[in-house]
Amino acid sequence: MSGYVGRLAPSPTGALHIGNVRTFMVAWLRARACGGRILLRMEDLDHPRDKPGAAAQAIDDLRWLGFDWDAEYVQSARRPFYRAALDRLKRAGLVYPCVCSRRDVENAQSAPHAGEQLRYPGTCRGRFASWEAAAAIRPPCWRFLVQDHGTVRLEDAFAGEYMQDVAETLGDFPLARDVDGAGYTLAVVVDDAEMGVTEVVRGDDLLPATPGHILLQRALGLPTPVYCHLPLVVGPDGRRLAKRHGDTRIASYRAAGITAETIIGRIAASCGWGDGSPVRLAELLGEFSLDAMPHGIWVVDESSTERWKDDR
Repeated sequence: MSGYVGRLAPSPTGALHIGNVRTFMVAWLRARACGGRILLRMEDLDHPRDKPGAAAQAIDDLRWLGFDWDAEYVQSARRPFYRAALDRLKRAGLVYPCVCSRRDVENAQSAPHAGEQLRYPGTCRGRFASWEAAAAIRPPCWRFLVQDHGTVRLEDAFAGEYMQDVAETLGDFPLARDVDGAGYTLAVVVDDAEMGVTEVVRGDDLLPATPGHILLQRALGLPTPVYCHLPLVVGPDGRRLAKRHGDTRIASYRAAGITAETIIGRIAASCGWGDGSPVRLAELLGEFSLDAMPHGIWVVDESSTERWKDDR
């Protein structure tokens, strides 16, 4: 673990909630337990969904909960890095403009199932001579050309061995929605490498996308970090936390007078650390162990979090 660098990567598309905090707790503890560094990176490239004030509120909530970090970045200020990476892929012939909408891709599925990844069939491969030619039809995106790499294998630090044939499951995946832009995949791959991140801790909803990230890293000659994908926090219906499950925002707990130590203690207990009693984040370093964390999802509803008020 020498030279460990981890990261916290909140997004201003919504308020920080207990699901985010659970993942961030593991990331922070993984770094601090081995004397490593932890970075904070605000992933604010999804502008249509960004909420005014959400970034500042997330940072304030994290600090209130006891998190700290060694460096701070904002993705929207890093566009030149993404543009340079995209230019490299253009020169290598590994991206092409595509005008297919999500509905087009859905309609091309031979037998789609609920929750299944959408596989792009390569409709626009070789179709346009330039971005401008594609833009004459509708606003295009840049897609990464997935070549015949076979199955990508990774040994996830929590989920274990994972294998996927990207060509068969994802096909050519999107990287940017404007001529010099960057979407999530391109930005995080470039940032993790440029910032020296050695391990990525995130929710297991992103595990199926990770082999595509690895192919992009290989295409750009970038190192592949260790990945650690954790089970999501979900509502009683088994779906990831949302407004329909009640208010699980950290800001709302603060407003209700629930202490940071109560929140940390309850989340820690769901990970197998402690009995749920109030505890400071730093105090978990003595008992933190990834081996103790259950592999199943953590189901939370409004009534269960309402009981946290008893510890005020």
